[in-house]
Amino acid sequence: MTRMAPDSEPARGWPPGGAGQSTRRGRRRRLVVLGATGSVGQSALAVAARFPDEIEVIGLTASRQAAALAAQAARFGVRRLALADREMAGQHGLPGGEEEILALATGPDVDIVLNAIVGAAGLRASLAVVEAGKTLALANKESLVIAGELLTSAARRTGAVIVPVDSEHNAALQCLTRTAPDEVARLTLTASGGPFRTRTRAELRNATLAEVLNHPTWAMGPRITVDSATLLNKGFEVIEARWLFGLPLAQVQVLVHPQSIVHAMLELKDGSLLALLSSPDMRIPIQYALSYPARWPAAWAPLDLARVGTLTFEEPDIERFPCLGLAIAAADRGGTAPAALNAADEELVQALIAGRIHFSELPVLLAEIAGAHVPRPATSLDAILAADRTARAQVAARLGGSPVTLPSVLPGEST
Repeated sequence: MTRMAPDSEPARGWPPGGAGQSTRRGRRRRLVVLGATGSVGQSALAVAARFPDEIEVIGLTASRQAAALAAQAARFGVRRLALADREMAGQHGLPGGEEEILALATGPDVDIVLNAIVGAAGLRASLAVVEAGKTLALANKESLVIAGELLTSAARRTGAVIVPVDSEHNAALQCLTRTAPDEVARLTLTASGGPFRTRTRAELRNATLAEVLNHPTWAMGPRITVDSATLLNKGFEVIEARWLFGLPLAQVQVLVHPQSIVHAMLELKDGSLLALLSSPDMRIPIQYALSYPARWPAAWAPLDLARVGTLTFEEPDIERFPCLGLAIAAADRGGTAPAALNAADEELVQALIAGRIHFSELPVLLAEIAGAHVPRPATSLDAILAADRTARAQVAARLGGSPVTLPSVLPGEST
């Protein structure tokens, strides 16, 4: 069990929470998937289908996709379903709303919950699962970005285990579990560089929405694809790593690696490097998150480095991609600053997709809203949600519209 660190600094120890036992041994692990109809949820169910002797899917949730959810339930024989949208749930005779979803995720017979929800709306689900002492397979990075102190403190108190699903943090976990905390000098997270890695600042002013949403490596939902194009997503991953692994921000760096083969590297105090390499396939980290701390066999071909041929690395260009710097600055300011940054970004991404702003305007507007925020201690859910609401209202005022109402849970489907 990790100890609490003073002054709101994350405690060293990985993963946060219990001693590393994902579930009780000797029976199938009982899994609930939040956001089951999204890309991460679908990949998780594909993994579960391969290991029927290891995993029993007992609960599925979605936002509004009732037909898709019903098809998944029929395939896995799942009876416990819920939709976030109460009206849609009522139309299909399903439980609906926040309380039903959280009750499903925290039931006494649940072992693992995979939280594949997009954005700040995934926070309450993450907190509820951890408070219930479950294993949380976390694909919703925002939970740690905006409430890392709350979530990791709760995990240490209840013995819940947080296992990251993001490929970079999943890779980092695998390196770190083989390393003593005092041996670590630096953790490196890699970024593909997104679709505009080689574009000049002038060229970025002409970027189209179709180009923004055309990620060169990963197939993801629109919000995370936009954030990958600005590199804000990688800044959020630095914050996530800080809380997950108890590393000071100065010990976490980002390198652009367009091949997306090396997912994380760990520099040890003697100058040695540990790295985890795999094909850019989300099934790989998802499978490890579900099997942790065991390792199950793969259904895909092994990585062929001879075919890959060349692996390249470069420093990120903060001038061309200032959103990465905005995330680091928010982490430095601490408190509710990351929550405000995330909320403003969620609103601005919606505006971008709706055609209300251009891609080149997003970093400028985000810097304005984030810079105006006065951080408060992020020691309560109320403080975090207040910062979220304020930032959304400021974006709405700036753009002359209404903020997207932050639902209790599950507005989206996958990260």
